[in-house]
Amino acid sequence: MKQGLMIVTLVCMPQIVAAQELRIDPQIVRSCFATTEIGAMYPPCLGQASGQCQAQPGGSTTIGITDCILAETREWDAILNEQYQATQAHAAEMDAAVPSSMMDRSDALRDAQRAWIAFRDADCGARYAMWQDGTIRTIVGANCQMTMTAQRAIELRDMRGQ
Repeated sequence: MKQGLMIVTLVCMPQIVAAQELRIDPQIVRSCFATTEIGAMYPPCLGQASGQCQAQPGGSTTIGITDCILAETREWDAILNEQYQATQAHAAEMDAAVPSSMMDRSDALRDAQRAWIAFRDADCGARYAMWQDGTIRTIVGANCQMTMTAQRAIELRDMRGQ
């Protein structure tokens, strides 16, 4: 029995290694963000980088597709963090220029971002759970993370009117 398991592991190993080496072109994601119009709910170019990644050897497997989507998500997450910092700085400037007796804008943004992260994780977890009996669950969960992260990056940019 152990020998059979070892053979299966060795046969599957090249696909796993190949999937771990999959890469996206971060410039595709950056360009997608830069060309998404203010007020857009969904960037029309979302998924282009992961789509190209899936054309690489190993990229068309369930693991490969998931890894490609997660790689694009990491770039969207970097953009989201940049946009959060810029919007947070903008809110702090507004707080300094026009203090509010209700709540600081920067505090409100921080609280909203924390709540959004919890919502994204819960919502994508629910989508993953809906497909828990199939291998598609990893793709569904990863795609949810990518989509929501890209949308939030755009929302944060748009909060500054840019």
